[in-house]
Amino acid sequence: MPSLSPCATITPHTEKAQRGDLIGILHRMRSVAPVALALLLGTMAPAHAAGPDTQGHVAWLLTASALVLFMTLPGLALFYGGLVQAKNLLSVMMQCFAICCVASLLWIAFGYSLAFDGAAPLLGGLGKLFLSRMTDDYGTTHIPENVFALFQMTFAVITPALIVGAFVERVNFAFVVAFSALWLVLVYVPVAHWMWGGGWLSALGALDFAGGIVVHTTAGVSALLLAIRIGRRKGFPQHMTPPHSPGLTMAGAGMLWVGWFGFNGGSALAADGSAASAIIATHAAAAAGAATWIAAEWFKIGKPTSIGIATGCVAGLATITPMAGYAGPGAAIAVGVLGATVCFAATLFVKQRLSIDDSLDVFAVHGVGGMLGSLLLPILASKALGGTFEGPVFAGLGVQALAVAVTAAWSLAVTEGLCRLLAPVTPLRVGAEEEFDGLDLATHGERAYEHA
Repeated sequence: MPSLSPCATITPHTEKAQRGDLIGILHRMRSVAPVALALLLGTMAPAHAAGPDTQGHVAWLLTASALVLFMTLPGLALFYGGLVQAKNLLSVMMQCFAICCVASLLWIAFGYSLAFDGAAPLLGGLGKLFLSRMTDDYGTTHIPENVFALFQMTFAVITPALIVGAFVERVNFAFVVAFSALWLVLVYVPVAHWMWGGGWLSALGALDFAGGIVVHTTAGVSALLLAIRIGRRKGFPQHMTPPHSPGLTMAGAGMLWVGWFGFNGGSALAADGSAASAIIATHAAAAAGAATWIAAEWFKIGKPTSIGIATGCVAGLATITPMAGYAGPGAAIAVGVLGATVCFAATLFVKQRLSIDDSLDVFAVHGVGGMLGSLLLPILASKALGGTFEGPVFAGLGVQALAVAVTAAWSLAVTEGLCRLLAPVTPLRVGAEEEFDGLDLATHGERAYEHA
């Protein structure tokens, strides 16, 4: 292109030539512009700009988070609430609500950071207090880390809430709040780091897909010790009032069943076939567990009960949880049958043989189910049975047994320590008169029903 100076004389010929040159330049710019724009946007786009697949994963994790929170509120609250006397319904719901509030705040403040910041053997760091410094992609999942933190928060909420079932109708509300807060920090957070945050158990090869060890073992064994420490309800076991509303319990169990799709399916951290496999296994185990429990009940007492089918469903769900993403559908059915059978026997053993008032069978269902599923994982999730577990079965059993044993021992030790620490500060149990009046009125000054 000829140069143009301010003093240049522009003739019609040169003007036409220049116009042609300009048109050519514009044409070339038009062809280059999309490439240049793409390069420019590529250098300026944020690292977390998600494609359609990643957006689907994020949407599923957000949905799963809502489902898991739904398991606690109102699922667990209704499930437990229907099993107690009418005069204690609100107290159970209050405990679940209060634990949700306290656990959520602690998780945001420092719980998540201690569980998932770094891969130190025993505990995470403090680099992500109040969910700061979240990364655009968490690990290999390619989902924003705050989505992962939200999902994990709902697990931190439901785990201490499970323990409530061990001491309903006689526990002091102040003790529940204080114990749950300290237990979350001293038991749940470290074990979550050991198994899911890059800690020493995961380094050994221990597996826990969605919480058989982190959730059910910790809550189950702690619940058993608390039931012993707090003591039995008046009249246990011969003169106990039956559940005031099996209908509420059935409704709560249904919510737990549906919510567990988020619990186990969301643990795949992806909206793909792995999540679908986990949900299929979850559903199969729940159905098999429910059917097995009422069959055992029918045989023993001559009647299949609504409480029985609801409890069997939860037993199957708890047992499949540690291997939901690893087991095939056929193995999941076997897990449900075995889980319900063993948990059914455990409820009778704990209450009738040991005379321990684990009121709503937290240890016998959640604890035993979670530990059993964790131990069965290398066997029933093996490739020979349609699963994905690879490696020597006996070596896998050894690692799983170590993880279960260490987690149970740590949970028991910390729970005992917390009981001793809090006893001088707040009574573990309400007085006899308050227990007789019911915790709704004695503790909260309210009644769930006018006639209660």
